[in-house]
Order: sequence, then C-alpha cells, then structure tokens
Amino acid sequence: MTDQAYNPANYCYRHPDRQSFILCQRCGRTICTECQTPAAVGVHCPECVREQRAQFTANRRATGPSGFTVARRRFAMLDQKATVVIIAVSVAIWLLDQVSGRFFTQLLGYNAYYLPTQPWRMVTSLFVHSGFLHILFNMWAVFIFGRMLENMLGTWRFLALYFLSGLGGSMAVTLLAPTTSVVGASGAIFGLFAAFFMLQRSLGSNAVSLLVIMGLNLVIGFLPGTNISWQAHVGGIAVGFLTGYVFSKTRNVRQRGLQIALLVGEAVLIIALTIVGYVLALA
Repeated sequence: MTDQAYNPANYCYRHPDRQSFILCQRCGRTICTECQTPAAVGVHCPECVREQRAQFTANRRATGPSGFTVARRRFAMLDQKATVVIIAVSVAIWLLDQVSGRFFTQLLGYNAYYLPTQPWRMVTSLFVHSGFLHILFNMWAVFIFGRMLENMLGTWRFLALYFLSGLGGSMAVTLLAPTTSVVGASGAIFGLFAAFFMLQRSLGSNAVSLLVIMGLNLVIGFLPGTNISWQAHVGGIAVGFLTGYVFSKTRNVRQRGLQIALLVGEAVLIIALTIVGYVLALA
C-alpha cells in the first residue's frame, strides 16, 4: 500500500477495512464484493436491496410475478455472468472449430483484408483460438482477471473494457502488421491487465508486480518462433490503460454521462485509427 491519506470513498461503507472500486447503482455508496448484490444494471448495496425486496413483495401481493420476471431475476443473480458467458462462448466455438475443420477460424478470424466487407471480424476474432494451449491460457486469464474486474466495475463496464481492448488489439494489427491474420482474446486480456493496474493504483494499492508480469508476457511475444501477435498485445495494453484511467476518473455516479461519452470517444478513435492503418496498407 502507498502512504497516501485514508479516503473513506475508496472503502466499503459497511467494512471500512476493505478497498473497493464498485459503487451501489442506486445510492452511490462504495461496497465490497461481500456486500454487493448483482442487479439488472450494476450492483446494489444491502440497504437498497432491502428496499427493493419490500417493494417487490408489495407488488407481488397485488399482481404476482410473471415467468419472465422470475427468469430475469435469476439470471441477474449470477455472479460474474459476463465472464462466464465469454468463456462459454469461446470454448463452444473452439470445440466446433475442431470438429468442422477450422471452419470458424476462417469465418471469424481477423485480417485487415476483410475490413471493407466484414468489419465485425475485429470483434469475432476474440472468440477464436488456434489450439488447446492457446484457449486454455487465455480463458484461464479471463477467469482470473475477468471475475475480479467484473466485481469491481460491474458487468457493463467490464464488457466495455473487454471489447474496447479487443478492438484496440485489432487496430494495432492493422497499423503495424496489416497482412497478418490473427485469432484469440490476447489483446482483450492484456487490456484487462492494464486496466486492473490503473484501477489498483487509483485505489492506492501497489501494483508494480502486475506491471512486471505484464511486461514479461509482452516480451515473450517478441521471441522468434512463438507465432504470437505482439501487435495485438500492444494495442490491448494501450486501450486498457486508457479505459482504466477513464473509469478511475469518472467513478462518481453523477459522471456516468461523461464516462459513457469518453468510452464512445475511445471506440470512435480506435475505428478511425484502424481505417488509417487500412488506407496506409493499400498505399
């Protein structure tokens, strides 16, 4: 930990010894993972949950719950649901890819050549992996860091971080290696590393060890014969740092509009730089 002054806004209001970045979506108070309850959007603190349950009980007595309402509430109560869905979809696509003769690699993989007609490959390539070890290590990283970040940020912010970082990886490939074909979630994962570092620093934690690990993994991509797209790693890290910085500076509930605008601005910048890289590749 650093020596900075204690700031109660960075600690759970029910457990003052626990740092947290997540805020109750209703009242804006800081809560830890033990105190948070997943909601349809973000998480709620115990007091807000009690108020909602009391209101729900009153409404249920009057009208009774619909099947859709019950199903939606059950899904909302799943912990780290976005992380689970990302892993499940990635594994399913990898298994289908194995039995279809690499059909999904050809269908969803990214190459700058496809940009004018199939730009969605910048995102779909995140769910395709080249081999067992590739998907094993990538999904392990998503499982570890995805759960932590989804708890800290909430589902929708986590998804924004994941996919913006993935787009950043595709952007860097277009700028630095436009003829290269790439698959895998590595760009998004390096973005998770970088954002987690930024968030930990904003909370006053010493995250230098994470920076070292990220640097070592980045260096591995430069070794000859590894067949790793270091360009995607660099792009993911750059976007992860930027997104983590945005989250750390727009933490207040009142800044939600500004936060969304900055994230949209990031997406626009990534797309613009990708177009620039494609145009330069044709020149």
